Amino acid sequence: MTADRADIANRGEAAVRDLYWKPWDAPGCEHVRVSLNPRRKASEAVVADGLVLLYRDGQALRCHYRLTTDAHWRSRFLDLVVQTGGHEPREAALTLRGDGKGRWRVDGAREPALDGCLDLDIQVTPFTNTLPIRRLDLAAGEIADLRAVYVPVPDLAPVLAEQSYACLRPLGLSGGLYRYESRASGFSADLPVDSGGFVVDYPDSFRRIW
Repeated sequence: MTADRADIANRGEAAVRDLYWKPWDAPGCEHVRVSLNPRRKASEAVVADGLVLLYRDGQALRCHYRLTTDAHWRSRFLDLVVQTGGHEPREAALTLRGDGKGRWRVDGAREPALDGCLDLDIQVTPFTNTLPIRRLDLAAGEIADLRAVYVPVPDLAPVLAEQSYACLRPLGLSGGLYRYESRASGFSADLPVDSGGFVVDYPDSFRRIW
């Protein structure tokens, strides 16, 4: 990343961002508070604390996550708790720890199946799309393939996911536009983002309300 591009990506960026999304086709909302502090210890330069409330498939769902990255937006820690309602309310938790080099521990146990992943992708939030967008800092026309730790909710059984991001309009003061694609399913979506790389609209899935 050149100095000029770094300046454009970070100019005027608030130390704390409060973001709200809601699903397109179901009751619910999400609030995430993102704290940016490059001087904090290496594994917590970015701290995101989010709460997702959803009602889907006849079930109420409450998901709280705390996710951290280093100053280069490489995912490091995730603590996630999911509560489901209905006739038999349940609670499940997941802890992921990464070394920033693509090696992971799941609930304390080393998981080689996730080797090579620098990003986390939580199913129920568009926040995690920001992580590769900021980490890769692609120029216009560039495409990058990556491996991400994909976390389905409420199952909480992390798997390796092959993904790609293409830069349709690079990140700048007026935002940017990126094409996300899942290599396994072929699903793709064009994601407009603001100047901080946070998703404004995830077609048919989430939209920013503040």
